[in-house]
Amino acid sequence: MIDITHKSTTLREAIASATVTVSSPETITAVRELKVPKGNVLEVARTAGLFAAKRTADMIPDCHPLPVEFTSIDYEVNEQSIEIIVTIKTIYKTGVEVEAMHAASVVALTIYDMLKPIDKGITIDQIKLLSKKGGKSDFKDKYKDAINAAVIVCSDTISAGQGEDKAGKAIMEKLESIHVKVGNYLIIPDEPEVIQQSFLEEVAKGTDLILFTGGTGLSKRDKTPDTIAPLLDLEIPGIMEAARSYGQDRTPLAMLSRGIAGVKESSLVITMPGSTKGAQETMDALFPHVLHLFGIFKGKRH
Repeated sequence: MIDITHKSTTLREAIASATVTVSSPETITAVRELKVPKGNVLEVARTAGLFAAKRTADMIPDCHPLPVEFTSIDYEVNEQSIEIIVTIKTIYKTGVEVEAMHAASVVALTIYDMLKPIDKGITIDQIKLLSKKGGKSDFKDKYKDAINAAVIVCSDTISAGQGEDKAGKAIMEKLESIHVKVGNYLIIPDEPEVIQQSFLEEVAKGTDLILFTGGTGLSKRDKTPDTIAPLLDLEIPGIMEAARSYGQDRTPLAMLSRGIAGVKESSLVITMPGSTKGAQETMDALFPHVLHLFGIFKGKRH
């Protein structure tokens, strides 16, 4: 199975369908009038579908076990066909489209099995995904290709040439993967005056997204949040609350980060940990979801 530990938990939904076609209207009449020898076809098939939805990971090797929190199985009974509609919801890190299609297929096979004694011409015509919601596909932002970013690394050691920057490069790699362009990459010491100047210069240039890494801890030189906070027009506490919550699920030390996020004029600034892992986890927690903010900004500008 692929690694989904970096993904965020969101509400996810999938709708799938399958169609069972019979050879004569008399078969459908038997279904409607409950005259099929094996019993109530639609209710037995619905029960089988509920079992299938919850057992998908047992049958499909690469599917992750997940909590199926809602399943509905509905029918549209036509003159010579039965259309099956399966809806599944979960709050998890990965989607439920395979669960929905697996349930639809088992419902169709159960109907086939129950009707074959009275109809030898049954076919299962289609099993397909109709729609899915949730995850990063819901956060595609039409403005993201126009967003420009700056990545600023705050580190006495790295700025003095005594270490290699990995956190800043990890941030840029994540930005590249979501098609956000990095226009400026700086390495500066943990000096409040330098931090302030670098920030205000990016704001003056109209940089949309300003990401600081480093200086959010508890040492005497960690001054990035303290320097940035007084300059903000508006703080957005929920951004870093989300990042710390995400990080806390992975390490009990995430609660010690003092990172902040907010807006200065039309720029969003986020201050994140200086460790590579901390920076990566913060990026995974926030992006691409936080890009929705730029839809609001761009809309106001126009």
